[in-house]
Amino acid sequence: MDTLATSLTSDAKASPHQDATDHGVAEEHNDVRMFGLATFLVADGMTFAGFFAAYLTFRAVNPLPSGSNYELELVLPTINTALLIISSLTFHRAGRALLTSRIHDCRLWLGVSAALGIAFLVGQMVEYFHLPFGLTENLFASTFYALTGFHGLHVTLGVICILVVLFQVGPNGKVSAIKPFGLEAAELYWHFVDGIWVVLYGLLYLL
Repeated sequence: MDTLATSLTSDAKASPHQDATDHGVAEEHNDVRMFGLATFLVADGMTFAGFFAAYLTFRAVNPLPSGSNYELELVLPTINTALLIISSLTFHRAGRALLTSRIHDCRLWLGVSAALGIAFLVGQMVEYFHLPFGLTENLFASTFYALTGFHGLHVTLGVICILVVLFQVGPNGKVSAIKPFGLEAAELYWHFVDGIWVVLYGLLYLL
């Protein structure tokens, strides 16, 4: 009986320490949010890859009839490409400013990035109104609108993310130098969207 009592007493004394240890282990877990976002972007990239493969296949197997091989204007898409590339640079500047606690500069560069994204969307809408074909005119037209429209949706979501982060940035905000995940996640997504557009630009306008 004395041995049993001693054992129970020892277990009771060890329990608080054990709980603290378990609590510490639970808190010291790896942050896998960025990995999750990267995984999502890889899957999203595969969706775009399917669109690219479909476009190239349709173009090879179903060439347009004589006289309907459209020559797309390059000026506006090239300007749009420049806008997105510049926006990636300004977004990077915003991230650098956040890590050095320059909140005003961070907000400024985020605002510029959002404005460039909106300018891209406006430019895309202007292009739609001046295209020589409609959505259902032929296979090329349908694929063109599907590719650029799907990408435009991503740009729209990216602009919304930038604006959300812009309003969350602050010394004691949800996004700060010690809590940069929101901005880093939005930046990774934005770079992904820009990279997809560069591929789109090459396939649709230069190939």
